[in-house]
Amino acid sequence: MHNETDTAVDQQRNSTENNPRLGCFPSEQHTEFRLFCPRAESIEVEIFDSADQEKGEAYSLNRNGNDIWQLTIKKNLEGKLYGYRIKPPADKPCYNCPDDDLLAADPYSLMVVTQNNHLQYPKSVIMKPEPFDWEGDTFVCPDDIRDLVIYETHLKDLTSHESAGTKQPGTYKGFVDKNGRGGINYLKKMGVNAVELLPLQKFAYYEPAHNEPISDGVINTWNAYGRNYWGYMTSFFFAPETIFASDGTTEPDATIGQSQKAIRELKEMVKALHKEGITVIMDVVYNHVSQYDLNPFKLIDKEYYFRLNEDGHYISESGCGNDFKTEAPMARRLIIDSVLYWMKEYHIDGFRFDLANLIDRETLTQLRKEAEAINPDVVLIAEPWGGGYDPKGFSEIGWASWNDQIRNGGKGSDPVKDRGYIFGHWQWQASREGLENFLSGTLNGFSNGRYNTSAHSVNYLESHDGYTLGDFIRIGLRPEMVEKKHKRDALVKLTKDELKLNKLAALYLFASQGTTMIHAGQEWARTKVVQPQEGIDDPYVGHIDHNSYEKDNNTNYLNFSDISRNPELHSYYRSLIEIRLNSPALRKTTPQELRFWNYNDSLHITLSVSGKSSGDPYDYIISLNGNPFAVHSIDLPHGVWEIVASGSLASVNGFDIVAERLTVEPSSGFILRKLRDRD
Repeated sequence: MHNETDTAVDQQRNSTENNPRLGCFPSEQHTEFRLFCPRAESIEVEIFDSADQEKGEAYSLNRNGNDIWQLTIKKNLEGKLYGYRIKPPADKPCYNCPDDDLLAADPYSLMVVTQNNHLQYPKSVIMKPEPFDWEGDTFVCPDDIRDLVIYETHLKDLTSHESAGTKQPGTYKGFVDKNGRGGINYLKKMGVNAVELLPLQKFAYYEPAHNEPISDGVINTWNAYGRNYWGYMTSFFFAPETIFASDGTTEPDATIGQSQKAIRELKEMVKALHKEGITVIMDVVYNHVSQYDLNPFKLIDKEYYFRLNEDGHYISESGCGNDFKTEAPMARRLIIDSVLYWMKEYHIDGFRFDLANLIDRETLTQLRKEAEAINPDVVLIAEPWGGGYDPKGFSEIGWASWNDQIRNGGKGSDPVKDRGYIFGHWQWQASREGLENFLSGTLNGFSNGRYNTSAHSVNYLESHDGYTLGDFIRIGLRPEMVEKKHKRDALVKLTKDELKLNKLAALYLFASQGTTMIHAGQEWARTKVVQPQEGIDDPYVGHIDHNSYEKDNNTNYLNFSDISRNPELHSYYRSLIEIRLNSPALRKTTPQELRFWNYNDSLHITLSVSGKSSGDPYDYIISLNGNPFAVHSIDLPHGVWEIVASGSLASVNGFDIVAERLTVEPSSGFILRKLRDRD
């Protein structure tokens, strides 16, 4: 829905460079307020002394020529709370509920006080960030994204189980607890050099109570937990999530965010990660906003900030209740302002954009330009779908993106109906030629091509979405498991066949050109069997979970004791990470330096890799046998080759040598290397 008024509003601010900063700005003598709201008849800012105060002191704002409402109060109001009362046009209520006299928090809030309720009842905090000693900290980013091994995790997953040993589980402080087994200490043990954290911007943790109607007639029939644990429902784009602060809590109806601890502790976490040389990537959601709370954009101007259909209802290509109108100039400005703020204020090194195909290209192009002006090596990763699928388009504008093609070709898209290479099958989109291209970086001009350069391919087999790789393999080998209930402990230890396929999958992933990402627990074949939770009637308890977004419990928390059940796989991953980080040719060689060998069995793939252009002193041979039944032998080029990875072992120092002939067992593989002759 886009009427004449929308067009006039859009045309009025095709250029926003001259608009003043938005938000609230306290000083010793006065406090300034600025809010963009194009259709309001009048706006008042209401000042509160405390979060539980229902009515505050109201002041009228004045409208300037750019539809920015502003006010200067000649008082230092720092430490107080505020919100806006917006009077919409009589024929166009800004919010889709009967009561238009709702308090709208500031979308530019640096901190919000909320209640643990699906509405949140947010109030913005009048504040300046406290002074923070970064101790000379700066961005930690390589000049080539392919030099990263990314570990994707939820902050609480890595700190909340008792086996993590953190004194403050589920918090920013707990993540950097030097005495804990989880968090930063575990990342150091694994040897990864980047962490990608699920959303840390203030989000709507609570969903409506299960099977209880709310004011607009919605009944939550789908989420027995009434929680949004993963955080893909952003409420405020500049404020940190406060449930992860040391004074945070998830207790129902509790008030949180009344201190700046979340700000301070998140910065401490980033600084600690940087001291260990770990790049910090934050998952951000700009394609839609929180669905059920008193979201400020719905209260300020629904028609300006959201894509609507002809009936004035939200379009939801995101599947999350609404789509943010990123192409609206002031929405675009807010997204870019937000990214730049997190870079400057929190030293965030990079961002993964949820459902990024729903964000217009002009916004993405301008965002990249402005972010690179601050940090030329900023990491920008798109999830290249949402209302369509376009990894090629992201590559054209210089963005990396998640490579679902290498994921699906390697393991399959469905463990029952559409298995992939590691099972000795061809996923319906994949082929021998396609798999060779996946190993090359999934390059345009070749089978299943998506990217102009392998630097744009973020390779993965598991993420927070879907089954874990371990569970995918368990089900792929025994499809009947989907319908059955299981005792979690009975699934943890891998069978011989499960272990073999997990290792083949890891070898395939770490031998592929591009950037490598693994998800938390993938390295020991983590299982997500739905665990019982007191007070929750979940009929799927005991089933293997493929969408655990709502479970703030042991279904998601990493049990580090499980490592001892699969130590061989865990050690294998650690060694592959070390090999990859010490072998530039395995991640960023040129396509011309890859040569695939021809065999009669399409499931047997061998390639030679030159290390010349990448500065690697070694040349490599990679041989993968996805056939679960056939043994294959290959004739090796002249010389003695060192084995750094096989189907059973991996070591950056090598552990055996081979010459002339190599035998590759079923569902297995090798990485060989040899010092390159001087040119």
